[in-house]
This record gives sequence, C-alpha cells and structure tokens, in this order.
Amino acid sequence: MKRSVRFFTWMLLICLCTFWASGKDRADNVYHAHENSSMKIALTFDDGPHPILTPKILDILKKHKVHATFFLVGENVKNYPDLAQRILREGHEIGNHTYTHGRVSERGFFEMRREIELCEAAIYEQTEYKTKLLRPPEGILDSKIKSISREMDYSVILWNIDTKDWAHAAPQSICRNVVEHISPGSIILMHDYIGFDSPTPEALELFLPILLERGYQFSVVSDLIGSY
Repeated sequence: MKRSVRFFTWMLLICLCTFWASGKDRADNVYHAHENSSMKIALTFDDGPHPILTPKILDILKKHKVHATFFLVGENVKNYPDLAQRILREGHEIGNHTYTHGRVSERGFFEMRREIELCEAAIYEQTEYKTKLLRPPEGILDSKIKSISREMDYSVILWNIDTKDWAHAAPQSICRNVVEHISPGSIILMHDYIGFDSPTPEALELFLPILLERGYQFSVVSDLIGSY
C-alpha cells in the first residue's frame, strides 16, 4: 500500500513538473511560452496595424521568410484594413488586442468583454478571419481577462522575452536581449506601433539572421502552442 502511495506521489510530481515546464497555465489557458523539441519559437507584434511601421516589418519578415503573429487593435484594423489583409495574405496570424487598447484596470467586466468583442468583429469584418488568440493590453492578466477568455474560448498569449522596443531600447540591445534569452518555445514581444523613432525594424534585421543560423524555426503562435 505504501509503495502504491509513493508511486502515485512521484507520478503526480512528474506531471506537475511537465505542466509548469510547458510555460502554460492550463487551468486558464494562458501561455508565456511553450517548450518543444523542434526549435520552434514565436515572434509577436502588438498595437498595429500602423501605416508606416507595419509594412516595413512585413517586408523584413518576407525577406527572411519568417512568419509572425500580430495582435491587432480593432480601431486600427478599421483604419487600415489593407494591412490586416496583407498580414494574412503573407502567411502571418492575427490575434485580438482589444478595440481601443484601453487599460484593463480601468474597465469593468462587461466593458472589457465588449472591447474584445468589438475587436473580434472588426477583424472578421475586414478579413473574414476569426482569431482565438487574445493578448490583453500591457499583458495585464486579471480575473476579468481570465473569466472572459474562458467564456469566449480564447487562449491568452503573453510572452517570456520582452524586447523593450516599446521603451525605445537600442537595436543592438534588443538583439543581445533576444539572443541571450531565447530557447525553444519562447514567445517574443515586439510592437509595430510605439509612437515614434521605432527601433523594431533595425533590431529585426540584427537578430533574425542569428536565430535562423542557429536553427530556430519561427512559427505562428497557434502552431507553437499546438506543438510538443
């Protein structure tokens, strides 16, 4: 009997370790990363589409044959539908980043849900694409977001590598940060809109060749979180 209890305890510990190593909170369907054995990683961009930066980023990704996931703001999709369509046409993926990018802490449950619904509707209206990936503004994950994501059947996608392009970090600093911290299953946070003087395009040109040379495979997020 004691042996059976010990065996069960060890199996439970193994399962828990595997669970946490995956980078996923299974109860809430939340991902910061998703460890795998095939060198897959995901590159993500928030806050677009932007009329100047998004085309630059798409050109760079096309040049290096890299696919990414773009978490779009609904009102930007309505303003620049051609860019949302181009993102999909070139093999990338779209995620929901709410309609106005309002602060989660300043919105109640029903207002937050409406933000997500309006973004979903805007994306579908302009692209006929229905996303099931959600990234809350600023990555804030509270009880509202957890509950809404479960109700609406969204996977919440966060990250484990913050490039700090939003803080206008130097491209060389961004490159070093990514290269030093990358591992199979990483989700990289970048932005295709940060206001002005974006370091993102130059940083991409620095670290994409390095990671590709090291054998990393860039996957859209839905592919990454479905891999083992």
